[in-house]
Amino acid sequence: MAITAQDVNKLRKMTGAGMMDCKKALTEADGDFDAAVDIIRKRGQVIASTRADREATEGAVLSRVDATGKYGALIVLNCETDFVAKNEGFVALANSILDVAIASKPANLEALKALDLGGVSVADKVTEQSGVIGEKIDLSAFEAIEAESVAAYIHAGNKLATIVGFNQPSVDAQVGKDVAMQIAAMAPIAVDRNAVDQATIDHELEIGKDMARNEGKPEAMLDKIAQGRLNKFFKESTLMEQEFIKDSKKSIGQYLEGVSKGLAPVTFKRVSLTN
Repeated sequence: MAITAQDVNKLRKMTGAGMMDCKKALTEADGDFDAAVDIIRKRGQVIASTRADREATEGAVLSRVDATGKYGALIVLNCETDFVAKNEGFVALANSILDVAIASKPANLEALKALDLGGVSVADKVTEQSGVIGEKIDLSAFEAIEAESVAAYIHAGNKLATIVGFNQPSVDAQVGKDVAMQIAAMAPIAVDRNAVDQATIDHELEIGKDMARNEGKPEAMLDKIAQGRLNKFFKESTLMEQEFIKDSKKSIGQYLEGVSKGLAPVTFKRVSLTN
């Protein structure tokens, strides 16, 4: 059966594969489109298998909020090279996976991988695209937040993204973005000091005591000095106490209180390619 340019283009639109790969698949399948799609998918499985031990440390980290403004999701789609990470098809795949996550609100990463994307599971689509692109591709992370208001931020280059939930509805978009950007820039470990786990607190107190002891401070003063250093740690490392990056005269807590009495973040997620 003669394979026409129209046939090749149709398969290319169906799979995203290159023109030559589509022509080869159609020729091998004797013009049968379903069989050609299977050939391309199997090629993806082979490539994914042979490149399984490769490091996929590049990619795209994307986040978005749904139309209600009360649910936000974040995904990480990894690849091997920065060249592929910037490829329009790769970014489009990442966005289509995020669309599925936003629409279906899966419970976890494995549930997201099992959802339908274009007639196949998300996991199979990722494998298929490994064959199209020729690199290991891995959906490595999924995070989500549901709250009264949710904001999202993607740093330039798709290397880092955040989502943050608030305790009040209809938070102004710029305010939400400001806080989401703060999280991206300053990497807080918790919303406030009450959310810091005891193991971290104990560790910081021990460090504070050791530093004071090494400086020759009296043993009787060590606890007080360590507590002071712990307070400094809270101001640097918890979101509500951090200096606002757009106005160092205010903490994030003070900034939000000025926007709306009692306004505060309830949780956040921050993910980067280097996490």
